[in-house]
Amino acid sequence: MYGSKCFKLVITGFLLLTYLVVAGVQAEESGVAKVAATVSGSALPEPAVQTYRLIHQGGPFAHEKDGMVFGNRERLLPMQTRGYYREYTVATPGSRDRGARRIVCGGAASRPEVCYYTDDHYASFRRIVP
Repeated sequence: MYGSKCFKLVITGFLLLTYLVVAGVQAEESGVAKVAATVSGSALPEPAVQTYRLIHQGGPFAHEKDGMVFGNRERLLPMQTRGYYREYTVATPGSRDRGARRIVCGGAASRPEVCYYTDDHYASFRRIVP
């Protein structure tokens, strides 16, 4: 009697775990965004507002790497083909290098479809809503 209940519990746990793993893989493969947070364009720090404007104007940008392809290696943004995302530096006061702040935009460089802001060098993103 006890062995039968234990066996059922183990099987139920195994099936639940299998379901969760499969569901997670399907969500990852479907390109479901892991970015739930948003930030209003007007709520961005002023250097990010300036960068955001420059992106939509086509530049000019202060850093040579601005506009380069962003590989999304962290897989925090929705999965897209290589070249879809481009990154832009947001000035960080007091930083001697490019700092940790970036805006990453997806779509055509001259007409982005979506942009994301990170202030922690790609550890998290917030979708910018105009």
